Amino acid sequence: MEGTGKVLIVDHEKCTGCRLCELVCSVKHDGVSNPMRSRIRVMKWEQEGLYIPMSCQQCQDAPCMNGCPVNAITQNSDLNRVEIDYDVCIGCRVCVSVCPFGAMSYNTIDRKVIKCDLCDGDPQCVRFCDIKAVEYLDAGDISIRKKKVAAKRLSDASREAAALHASP
Repeated sequence: MEGTGKVLIVDHEKCTGCRLCELVCSVKHDGVSNPMRSRIRVMKWEQEGLYIPMSCQQCQDAPCMNGCPVNAITQNSDLNRVEIDYDVCIGCRVCVSVCPFGAMSYNTIDRKVIKCDLCDGDPQCVRFCDIKAVEYLDAGDISIRKKKVAAKRLSDASREAAALHASP
């Protein structure tokens, strides 16, 4: 995969909480269907019916990378992701504690930190999410999509305000 501006995007309003993304992730990386080994985790608020898949945001100025005392975490600009060098990692878990998204995890079975690696450019969570709650999109396309949504909201609000102002 050549260097891209693609990012993993989650639309929590679409997520049904099926957790298929967790299962395919663990199978892809560890060969077992075990959500505890997944690099993506679905946070659930059952009362509210809210499900939010959480994974590494591949931060450019990544706190996990900056906090690693042995420089085992680096930015791979060709693949547009943050990577862990397991030959260097000492398992101190500082990266887990400093990640603002809770995206770094510690696999107690293998005794190593784990995070999303975007499946080398073909994220399996995206591939298997039938309702497209998780997508792998170009950052520019996301910006345009958000601008359109914001513009529609402003337009609707202006129309509503004009209608309220015009009514007796």
